[in-house]
Amino acid sequence: MVIAYVPQHYRIIINGSSEGLSPVFLLLGVTSATSGTLNMFVMQWGTIRCCRFLSLGSCIEMTAAVIQLALDWVMFSLILVLYIVYFPPHLKYVAANINYDESRPLLLPSLKRWTKKTKSWEISIAVSWLAAAHLLMTSLTTGFILFAFSPTISPLPNPSPSPTPIPPQSLYDGSVPFPVAQWATFLGVSAALFAAIQFIPQIIHTFRLRLVGALSIPTLCIQIPQSLLTVLSIALRPGTNWTSCAPFAVAGIMQGTLLIMCICLKVRQKRLGLDDFGKSLWETPSSRLYL
Repeated sequence: MVIAYVPQHYRIIINGSSEGLSPVFLLLGVTSATSGTLNMFVMQWGTIRCCRFLSLGSCIEMTAAVIQLALDWVMFSLILVLYIVYFPPHLKYVAANINYDESRPLLLPSLKRWTKKTKSWEISIAVSWLAAAHLLMTSLTTGFILFAFSPTISPLPNPSPSPTPIPPQSLYDGSVPFPVAQWATFLGVSAALFAAIQFIPQIIHTFRLRLVGALSIPTLCIQIPQSLLTVLSIALRPGTNWTSCAPFAVAGIMQGTLLIMCICLKVRQKRLGLDDFGKSLWETPSSRLYL
């Protein structure tokens, strides 16, 4: 899972630009990952609480799904961070001329121009705040619900110093309070909805741009089979339901659509002699002198 996102991180950093990525796509992706991670955290909370009775290795094995989704959230959130950090400077601000005022003839030419944020840069900033606000609100709500309606853990009859792992069935009776189950379902459904529409803004943005931009094709190639494996891994794990794996199933289908579009655009760019950011591959430094 970590390897899947590395090409995307590397591509943004090495090119020094995040042009081509849709901020709405990143917002939906981060909120979907946040909801999906918290959904799994809530569903597995009874199992997580059992870790204090188990060895470190057994605890990691039992909570592998939670760790997996948490890593996915961290790696995708890093894309949003890199998107803001490497946002193209020439797309941040737009210059506007101030009308000449005859009553102030001594106004310097340099003062007759002012800059303001572009719409895309304003949207990008808003996306960052919305993602942070969503994380804060859902985390606080999750913490409150789990604290107020904790699943039941069966007491241990005779604590033993033996390092032998205790089967989770003897600790957690599997009952989930109704409020906890409802909140987990809400998180799972919202994650699935966000994932279902997550790639639509990126597909539209890429189609309008007619360029691959900062999108990483290797990342898409890795993530598609990874989504399938993630769905199978979560679906076969006890204590989960369809809401836990639905986001990854939907995301895999949308990623396949975006991958096909990027491959077609690559062919088009090669035919027109353009790189992924629309610059001519045939242009040389000397040729710019005649432009």
